[in-house]
Formats: sequence, structure tokens, C-alpha cells
Amino acid sequence: MTPHSEADQLLDAAEELFYENGYQSVGMDALRAAAGLPLKRIYSLFAGKEAISVAMLDRRDQRWHSALAADVDQETLPEKRVLAIFDWLSVWLASEGHRGCAWINAFGELGGTSPEVTEAVRRHKTRLRNYVNELVAETDAPRSVADAIFLLVEGCMVTAGISGNSGAATEAKIAAARLLDA
Repeated sequence: MTPHSEADQLLDAAEELFYENGYQSVGMDALRAAAGLPLKRIYSLFAGKEAISVAMLDRRDQRWHSALAADVDQETLPEKRVLAIFDWLSVWLASEGHRGCAWINAFGELGGTSPEVTEAVRRHKTRLRNYVNELVAETDAPRSVADAIFLLVEGCMVTAGISGNSGAATEAKIAAARLLDA
């Protein structure tokens, strides 16, 4: 097995365990067992659980944004591209095993004690904000509309994560459409 595939194997296990159980409740022994790697090998790949968490969040960020952009890019009209964010979120929020936003969860658990995790979360949220800003700019709407739509995106993710109501994205889409029409 190559070091890259071992790292992926570990990050796959970490993502599943952290997302299902939380960061603090998952120990290195659980990561070792789930990844099928000896602890010595794990520590040769990553300095510790915090480094694994950051790498997992960054890798998830790449997948998450790629999936979102692929869906949005199916639309050609600027307004529909913005609203496609909420269509994608509706599906994502309703997916089996959804437990809220992985970055908000990580920040809630580790943000006060891990500057590295906090930075990984901020990178993700900044990237998402910039993406929303770019899409809204294509509609010629003002920056204030982009800011409001970003808050709707974040709000529906938090609401769905806490309430289990994936319909929050549909409600946010209606509000976003009104903002774009104003």
C-alpha cells in the first residue's frame, strides 16, 4: 500500500468516525482500528489527531465544493445558478446519516482549543462565501444581496443540522429568490 492510499484510508476512517461520533469522543485506538493501520504508521503520516482532523476537513472541503460546483454549473442563467446552491443543499441535507455541517461541528467541539481546526473551518467558510459572492455578482445584484444569500446558506445548514428539517434549504431558496428579484 502506498503512503498516499494509507493516508486516504486513515482520513476516510476519521471522517466517518468524527462525523458520526464527534471529534473528542474518538480516540486514536478507534482511528487505528477503523483504518486498519498501526499507531506507529498513523503517527508517521500525521502528527496527531488534530493534524488528522485538519487534513480530513480540508479533503472534505475539496469534495464538498466540487460536488456543489458541478451541480451549480449545470445551470446557465445567473439567477438559476445562485438558486441551484439551495437545490444542492436540499439533497445534501436530506442525505442519509446527515449530522449537520462538518465544519460547524468541528468548530463547536474544537474551535476554542485548536487554532489549526479553527483555520480549516475558516478556510472552508471563506471559500463558500467567495463562491456565493461570485455567483451573485453574475446577477449584477449588490454585494449586500450576496452577503444575505450567504447567511441564508449558512442558516439553512445550521437549521437542518439541529432540527433535522432538510426543508430549510427550500425555505432559504424562496428567500434568496426574493432577494435576487428585489
